[in-house]
Amino acid sequence: MTLVLDDLAQAADACSLESYLALPDHSMDDRIAAARRKLGSSTIILGHHYQRDEVIRFADFTGDSYKLSKIAAETDAKYLIFCGVHFMAESADILARDRGQDSQQVILPDLNAGCSMADMAEISQVEACWEALERANLVADIIPITYMNSSAAIKAFCGENGGLVCTSSNARQAFEWAFKRGKQILFLPDQHLGRNTGFAMGIPLSEMKVWDPWAIQIPVNQGGLSSQDLANAKILLWKGHCSVHQRFLPSHVDAVRAKYPGIQVIVHPECRWEVCQKADALGSTERLIQLVEDAPAGTMFAIGTEIHLINRLAKRFAPQGKKIITLDDTGCLCTTMYRISPQHLAWALENLVEGRVVNRIQVRKSVKHWARVALDRMLEINPSK
Repeated sequence: MTLVLDDLAQAADACSLESYLALPDHSMDDRIAAARRKLGSSTIILGHHYQRDEVIRFADFTGDSYKLSKIAAETDAKYLIFCGVHFMAESADILARDRGQDSQQVILPDLNAGCSMADMAEISQVEACWEALERANLVADIIPITYMNSSAAIKAFCGENGGLVCTSSNARQAFEWAFKRGKQILFLPDQHLGRNTGFAMGIPLSEMKVWDPWAIQIPVNQGGLSSQDLANAKILLWKGHCSVHQRFLPSHVDAVRAKYPGIQVIVHPECRWEVCQKADALGSTERLIQLVEDAPAGTMFAIGTEIHLINRLAKRFAPQGKKIITLDDTGCLCTTMYRISPQHLAWALENLVEGRVVNRIQVRKSVKHWARVALDRMLEINPSK
């Protein structure tokens, strides 16, 4: 486990979270503001794009997970309150300033805020996969790459085994880096980002195979793949996905184009390959925002990503005559990101005011070392990221 409480004794004495959760959202506003004034520059709040409005409006910085972790590490703040999910807080701790008593401490307001995609690749499953590839005499030519949306343990695994981390915006550069060093890639944990990236590089779908960690074979576990599949695949895609982005379907693209002729459809590369093929453009969260910013007045977008971000963009760009809707009318909410509420944020802040650090996220030193190696390799191929 890489998620631990900083001090169990302090946590036991902390203000009761249950007493906060019983109160309405709006009653937290003044308390959050007062706590922030008392804490001053010692504390910053990081808000991921998918956070609910009631929380993100208190953020000092907003962005995607890696951007926020990098920004936080460059500040003088000692306490980094990450309003996101656990793998993001882990990444922040990996990059955080480590100088003894002056070390930065990362706080996740709700330890239950996880990521379904990251949870689809457990370290024991990945190690079992690697052992199977060793038995097939393939390991020497395989480079493991993990998406940022993965646990610190998976990042460390990739670092220790000659691989690296990538984001949705630099996945292609990571793949190109890997193919200079090996013949195959094991990509974790999002099959869709891996497939969309490989296809954009000219790799046919037939040369990308899905490793299913739950496909147990007797007597040998090969992820549901034959020995020939393993040997011939240029990319082995882990069977994982984003629960939000996988909900978008090709029929959603067809329907929105029929209803709004001329609309621009832009989607995140975590969406299915079939959806991405029908879209006008793909992009990371930051890229999707940039596409909207750069568009002329009057442009209409249907965006395939999380609903909180879409609603926020719709309000922001309405004065410019830009109309922004979700690709799926039912709306796609990131339920794990939604767990963090104003009550959780107020609880974490007011405990800090009282000198208690609750829900501190710490990555073990051995894991942190190799995870940092994997991240540093990413920076070598794409310094801007």
